Amino acid sequence: MTNSFDDGEIVEYEYLWEWQAQKGRTNAEKDRPVCLAMVIRDDEQGLTHLIILPISGTPPRPDQDAMAIPALELRRAGLSDFKSGWITVSEYNYDVLERSFYFDSNQKPRGRFSGPFMDQILMRFRRHLVQKRGRIDRTR
Repeated sequence: MTNSFDDGEIVEYEYLWEWQAQKGRTNAEKDRPVCLAMVIRDDEQGLTHLIILPISGTPPRPDQDAMAIPALELRRAGLSDFKSGWITVSEYNYDVLERSFYFDSNQKPRGRFSGPFMDQILMRFRRHLVQKRGRIDRTR
């Protein structure tokens, strides 16, 4: 069974960081909470394209653009166990739900970010998307 997922939901995923991909790695060290920033359904092909942003309890490195996650949003996201959190917007994993080796399609989301917070995330993410950098393709 495959669950349906929506923008802004927080799930677990084997996120591959850009620095790991640059070193030739194809697998991440662990599953981590991520935000489904964009869930794009292609009904013609029966595929669901996922734009996935990583969430971390560790402050970002200087070469990363990340937003601090307010305490209320951490609770909404089901991340109350995080003392603080950041969502990285300067890189992302691209995956296809129905073909993914890394995404557990039977999981239930931990929670979700509010609409206004997602708007802020996407506005900042789009700046990097325009530069066509930071995409790690997990479909290969």
